[in-house]
Amino acid sequence: MTSPNDYEWLFRKAPVMTTSIAEDGTYLDVNDAMLERLGYQRDAMVGRRPEEFATEETAERIVHELRPALRRRGKLENKPVSLVTASGEVVECITNAIVEYDTQGAYLRTVAMYTELSDQARANFKYRTLYRSTPAMLHTVDGDGLIITVTNHWLSKLGFTREEVLGRPITDFMSVDDQKKYADGGLRELIAEGDFNNLERQMVTKDGQKIDLVMSAISHRDVDGRVDRMLVASKDVTERNRAERELRRTLAENARLREELEQERDYLREEVNEALNFGRIVGTSPALRRMLKRVEAVAETPASVLVQGESGVGKELVAREIHARSPRAGGPLVKVNCASIPKELFESEFFGHVKGAFTGAHRDRVGRFQLADGGTIFLDEVGEIPMELQGKLLRVLQESEFERVGDDITRSVDVRVIAATNRNLEQLIVDGEFREDLFYRLSVFPVDVPPLRERGADIVQLAQHFLQQTCKDFGRETMTLTRSQAGQIKAYGWPGNVRELKNVIERAVILSPGKALRLDLSMPDLKSDEETVTIVQQPGNELMTEAEMRDFQKANIVKALEQANWKVSGSGGAAELLGVRPTTLADRIRTFKIKRPGG
Repeated sequence: MTSPNDYEWLFRKAPVMTTSIAEDGTYLDVNDAMLERLGYQRDAMVGRRPEEFATEETAERIVHELRPALRRRGKLENKPVSLVTASGEVVECITNAIVEYDTQGAYLRTVAMYTELSDQARANFKYRTLYRSTPAMLHTVDGDGLIITVTNHWLSKLGFTREEVLGRPITDFMSVDDQKKYADGGLRELIAEGDFNNLERQMVTKDGQKIDLVMSAISHRDVDGRVDRMLVASKDVTERNRAERELRRTLAENARLREELEQERDYLREEVNEALNFGRIVGTSPALRRMLKRVEAVAETPASVLVQGESGVGKELVAREIHARSPRAGGPLVKVNCASIPKELFESEFFGHVKGAFTGAHRDRVGRFQLADGGTIFLDEVGEIPMELQGKLLRVLQESEFERVGDDITRSVDVRVIAATNRNLEQLIVDGEFREDLFYRLSVFPVDVPPLRERGADIVQLAQHFLQQTCKDFGRETMTLTRSQAGQIKAYGWPGNVRELKNVIERAVILSPGKALRLDLSMPDLKSDEETVTIVQQPGNELMTEAEMRDFQKANIVKALEQANWKVSGSGGAAELLGVRPTTLADRIRTFKIKRPGG
């Protein structure tokens, strides 16, 4: 009677490289032939995974192809692998493996055997691999027209697996008409004639689609001169043959789309102009950072967002930031200003209409939801949507479906919704002007945009940003804010928020006659720089001595130089900041013997 030790002895002394693999994919045992060929000790391999002793390419195949296939089918047959010896030599092998289970069906082990390829076998395997992977539609048949091998591209084109085609007549994959041409020995006659060029044939894919091909072939003859193999190359000309029909269809489709694109152009032109002019989120204040953390948290999710804040705080900019950080960033961002749409046109604006749906509907029109398909729709001033339309809006949010006005075709859309408002929607619900279910649908994740007065140092940073952008847009030389102007801007309450600040800066650039920014002309409540200097010089209306005046003037020049990084003249230089000529400033620097630190 054979004992377990006898089986272990047979396993280890088998003349073929053999391994036993545990359920977790590690080696249980490795036989002597394997150890000898790879140059390892048994304890160096047991407990480790097969991919650790393979080339990088084979390791990738083991993890993503061979191991999953083994789990599905319980075996592997004639799979090529490349092992690596302890000295670094690559050993090309063919592996066969089978999973063993006990009588109750529980996993016991996987036994894998490896057969090293001879030089000729390695060469044949290499050329077979190259043949299969070549990016051309090739197949090889024998003298009877039976398929010997095909390329991966051929299989991909027709939708079959290799096992489904090898050994079958090539005519099995031809259209019925072509099968008739080669019936009753016609295929053998074609092959016997040898090489041919540009024969038109029609093949049928696995799912029944016909594809038009042009085939050319070269043949191989045996010692008796008979064709025993034929390599056939095929070119797919289906699209070429369909080009004329497609062209006519495309021209008709273009005529229809042209009208829709004209409307899309109007929508998108508005969106692009606003995007270019509005800018980006600027600032580092704690209030802004808190808001941006919420933006970052929700951006990558599909959740609806309700952006809340006072008028002019930049709610649209926040919506754009959410869209830009989302997986939908490559799709459209379509804005709907609900406050600017006449009540009777809301449904058409949201969902579109067909020609003749109402008076003035002279052609089909695409709605904003359809334009936003695959992207984001931004409903600005959402509190202005009429009650009678809110139910239809709720439906498209819940079911992603709508109908155009005057149409009975239900269309589907994939849209993420961002809404914005400066109104109290909860109070509107109490007043019966806004649906509660729509509110909860829109406000899955609220984002509150802080007013400018709560953003501290951001005010000066924003002002400088707007100043640089406005000077560039208006073709003016670059201006900078003086220290006194920065203090005045920071002290102002900004009831109109970021929009008011932007308007103030633009007016100041327009009204400033020279290179120095006259912010007081844009904001009459602000004092001019000369008035501010006088107040700073005379706090409490106290007089200053001549020496104090000289010290103050020297300190003021040093501050200007430091702010300008010790640049005296030119754009952004200290002379420009102080409002004096560069030559005047140079004389004062010499008079006060001011020197740059380390200079």
